[in-house]
Amino acid sequence: MPSRRTFLSTAAALAVNAQRKRPNFLFLLPDQWRPDWLPGNAQIRVNLPNIQALARRGMRFNKVLCASPLCAPSRACLATGREYKNAGVPSNQHDFPLEQPTYYQSLKKAGYHTMACGKIDLHKKTLDWGLDGSRLTNQWGFSAAIDNAGKGDAVRSGAETPKDPYMAMLHQRNLAAIHVEDFKKRRKYDATHTTPLPDDAYCDNWIAENAKTLLQKAPMKKPWHLVVNFTGPHNPMDITESMDKTARNRQYPQPNKNTEFDAATHTKIRQNYTAMCENIDKRIGEIIETVKQRGELENTLIVFSSDHGEMLGDHNRWGKHVPYQASAGIPLIVAGLDVRNNEQTNALASLIDVAATFLDYAGLDKLPQMEAQSLRPVLTGKTQKHREILHSALEEWRLVWDGRHKLIEGYNGETMLFDLQHDPQENQNLVTSAKEVADRLRKRLN
Repeated sequence: MPSRRTFLSTAAALAVNAQRKRPNFLFLLPDQWRPDWLPGNAQIRVNLPNIQALARRGMRFNKVLCASPLCAPSRACLATGREYKNAGVPSNQHDFPLEQPTYYQSLKKAGYHTMACGKIDLHKKTLDWGLDGSRLTNQWGFSAAIDNAGKGDAVRSGAETPKDPYMAMLHQRNLAAIHVEDFKKRRKYDATHTTPLPDDAYCDNWIAENAKTLLQKAPMKKPWHLVVNFTGPHNPMDITESMDKTARNRQYPQPNKNTEFDAATHTKIRQNYTAMCENIDKRIGEIIETVKQRGELENTLIVFSSDHGEMLGDHNRWGKHVPYQASAGIPLIVAGLDVRNNEQTNALASLIDVAATFLDYAGLDKLPQMEAQSLRPVLTGKTQKHREILHSALEEWRLVWDGRHKLIEGYNGETMLFDLQHDPQENQNLVTSAKEVADRLRKRLN
């Protein structure tokens, strides 16, 4: 008859095997990536072989919004799986409320080794990350993390004395002063000159190295989650000399309704933006290769998305903050496990749905009051529909989109209705001529 010790050893082995079979999650989350800056867009000359390979291995969503097109609110919505009005971070002047549960905490409690690096951006008001980047990461639910400042916050907070690990590295290498001086010259988007930083000190490259280090140190006997928060392609348009060599001699469509710069300047800006995207793609390839080296690619769900978009001069606007599609829209590609290969879908999806999707694949319940919905039924081909409408909001404005018509209230004190099927650049306000559609969508705003 087997001894009690044998039974315990068998139970422990089964527990380890069960843990190993639980999927890993690699979440690639750049900052400010437009939804149209992807392979397959005939007008945009962008080379993204690693992202393109993900799309071939998985599913690309064509109609996606973030819950709020601003760094801190969007990431708070993602962490909680809640819409903007319920996520507790109305602007970049607020820190994430620590009493709110996150999906990271749920994964960690369930036995996941939860990791993060880059610009996590959950304490935007308090410009102090700790020199090792771990100041609040345990409270948010991470087992191991290297949280660094975004581009502007790093320079603002750490010009003299570093407050985050990235500026600490630059100070240690005597590169901080030249980086700070360079950023003083980049007040506008037309500053397209190269950075004096070497490639290995460029922030996104440094973040990728941190991601690889976290993966290499992750325990082999536990499932893991890693979110890589790149700082690019967020402005300013800083690129290294090696990136500059790949950026020129490409033409791009000019911004929609812009009167600020001439065509040559807009082209240079878009070349730099593309170079930042392509550099991130290269780093993504390196991170995925690290997963392969661990022998875990087949058991890893990979998500590529962004916290919000980038206007790039459309409607005379830059950055985000606004309800136009270039700002509130985001890319979303999911690959691996049981995801259908090489497919595109027009199912409506929100960035917050990524949180519910990870919990679903981990076999966990959704968080209390979570409004996110798992994408798994779409990813596996069980359904072609996901949501009837999508919401996005920020401070004074809010919008609702049914996949064709988008109603916006409160932006510049106006109400606007766009038919994105016939007017994808959002130039013709139909709120008066299509009153019935506007009234129908207005009922869904709340």
